[in-house]
Amino acid sequence: MKKLNVAVVGLGWVAEAHIIAFNATQDAQVTTVCSSRNPSPEEVSARYGCPLKVYSTLEQVLADPSIDIVSICTANMLHEQQTIDCLNAGKHVYIEKPVALDFESMKRIREAVVAHPRQKVCVGFELRYSKQVQMLASIVEQGLIGEVHYGEADYYHGIGAWYGQFRWSRLASGGGSALLSAGCHAMDSLLSLMRTPVVEVTSYSTKSKAECYAAYEFDPCSVTIMKFADGKVGKCAACIDCIQPYYFHFQLVGSKGSILDNKLYSSELEGLSKARWTTLETTTLDSGDVLDHPYNPQMQAFVDAIRDGRPMPRSDFDSAFETHKVIYAADLSAKLGRPVKISELD
Repeated sequence: MKKLNVAVVGLGWVAEAHIIAFNATQDAQVTTVCSSRNPSPEEVSARYGCPLKVYSTLEQVLADPSIDIVSICTANMLHEQQTIDCLNAGKHVYIEKPVALDFESMKRIREAVVAHPRQKVCVGFELRYSKQVQMLASIVEQGLIGEVHYGEADYYHGIGAWYGQFRWSRLASGGGSALLSAGCHAMDSLLSLMRTPVVEVTSYSTKSKAECYAAYEFDPCSVTIMKFADGKVGKCAACIDCIQPYYFHFQLVGSKGSILDNKLYSSELEGLSKARWTTLETTTLDSGDVLDHPYNPQMQAFVDAIRDGRPMPRSDFDSAFETHKVIYAADLSAKLGRPVKISELD
């Protein structure tokens, strides 16, 4: 069976992870890259270890009938129009997070997705495919901590001038907010585990006095409190101006136990110590390097969905739309200084 051909648009930090992951799938291969810097085919082929065509514009990519999938790894502010153009050209699309910087742009992308039902769309919330998040989901599904009534997920990752895309990610027009630019991974993971819609958010934001983070145009630290439709509550902190090692935190509290990161306390399992947590051996989310993120299983699921003509699991567009909507409401709450109901965005 002929492999699906992939074009990766944008050659920033995340592009290498996309190329490696797509090339590791059974039925897809990266054949093309697109960069406004217009590197030579010899240069990029040597860098990524596979033969690659090079285009300098998205229009060239979309005019190439051999390309089946476009993977968008460009700056955030370019995602909206590029995604719409790809769908209109009949391409399947992988969109890196955040999909869009505001709700109006997100709605325009959704209109294009709905208008092209034959095209598959996958969003860069690859942490849903991580072993840790899958383990936490399994614990919740099996009732080992009972009915969850409180959950939190926090993202701590100091992102400064060392980051190759900092020149635009520090801008309000590029990064958007702490939640949009990076904390969206924590928010999305938490929402996938809470499994019920958010109805209201209250968010506050602030900024470090450290000189290394002075260039941010927006507050790079925020905390959001969520009220869910069934009475649950949750919390998500996004801090990209911290001075500490990378830390991705989870806490789920239920009627029969709790989860703390990769530790479990459950009244449902006989023989466990009641005096201490039980550590669950898994691969934890302890690295901010995209090369350590679980793109491989996500890309395989995306390729399988295209091949089999079935919906994209876990990191589909509809799920990502709901996550982004909560984030937009949270950012609006921080701006207005009051709680915001999700329905206010409609």
